[in-house]
Amino acid sequence: MKEYSLSELCQTIASALETRLSATYWVRAEISSLSLKGGHCYMELVEKANATGILSAKVRAVCWANTYTMLSSYFMFQTGQSLQAGMQILIEASVSFHAVYGLSLQIENIDPVYTLGELARQRQLTIQRLQDEGVMDMNKLHPLPTVLQRIAVISSAEAAGYGDFSDQLQHNSYGFRFRTTLFPAIVQGDRAVASVLSAFDSIYAALEADQQVFQAVVIIRGGGATTDLGCFDSYDLAFYASQFPLPVIAGIGHQRDNSVLDMVVHTSLKTPTAVAEFVINHNLVQLERLTRLHQRLLQTADKRILLLRHRLDKATMRLQMAFANRLRKEGDFLLQVEKTLLLRSPEKIYRMGYTLTRHNGKTVRSAAELQPGDRITTEWQDGTVTSVVEKA
Repeated sequence: MKEYSLSELCQTIASALETRLSATYWVRAEISSLSLKGGHCYMELVEKANATGILSAKVRAVCWANTYTMLSSYFMFQTGQSLQAGMQILIEASVSFHAVYGLSLQIENIDPVYTLGELARQRQLTIQRLQDEGVMDMNKLHPLPTVLQRIAVISSAEAAGYGDFSDQLQHNSYGFRFRTTLFPAIVQGDRAVASVLSAFDSIYAALEADQQVFQAVVIIRGGGATTDLGCFDSYDLAFYASQFPLPVIAGIGHQRDNSVLDMVVHTSLKTPTAVAEFVINHNLVQLERLTRLHQRLLQTADKRILLLRHRLDKATMRLQMAFANRLRKEGDFLLQVEKTLLLRSPEKIYRMGYTLTRHNGKTVRSAAELQPGDRITTEWQDGTVTSVVEKA
């Protein structure tokens, strides 16, 4: 029995592989992890069972710097995205076996058409899944507030698009005031999904503490090339955004077909600047509406005042006429009283020859009221006579 050292066995395996295998193979796989060192690209490639997602194969792969520089540029030009974890790829690779590092693939070529097809297929599966679950239009059902001022923003703090968005809001020509709160997140690359979901969680926690703290969420990414946008086709991100309790407005800075996130949010716009314009215009529409209502209110008030003034004038005229009639009637009544008094006045009675007799200041109406010796006063029209009663 021949004995082998471990290195001799590894060399035998390497020689056998080199002798028996073809120079290169086209291999379909998913990138499980990817790292760059010294310009070289190191990957871990995996294959998962379709039904269960259980790992069925795993192997290391490397693309040396001179090859990777060319292939990565070509891949980005064709797909609009960089190579990243989670991506399905079709590579041409040679198989090698190293005594220390084991089995690995050395990448010589890559087919971007395959990746584009897989991306499109996965995207369509994601859309179909969201539709089947009935969440595709849920966020669109949230009404925007009449006046939109308190906004939670998910963006990279250093992104030019975030600066443009903030500057346009704060220096709008209408003097509208906005309160924006940034929740920093990575908005491109393989870490973007987890980062954006974490920002959403932070916003939700703030809402639980105070339901009035925010009225809407804005997620923006602006500036640079329209690459590394695969995160916005993520099912997890789209599912979360679709069911968020506030309207979500997206402006992720691209001109290509809408991402899945664009499809599920309340409002999708192309750029952060467009989002700022949308928010300002939304408030402007409300301002114009309030202005029209104010004008209508003033017009209605003016008409009402004119109507009431007309009614008051008519009432005043009726009152004046009624008062004049009352004065005339009262005047006629006083004249009649005056005539009656004149007819009954003592002067007229005196002129007819009648006199007025008083005893102790009281009018004597009957002789029976007097006693002999009583002093009485008799009044004529032209004088008074005092008498003493001798016989009663």
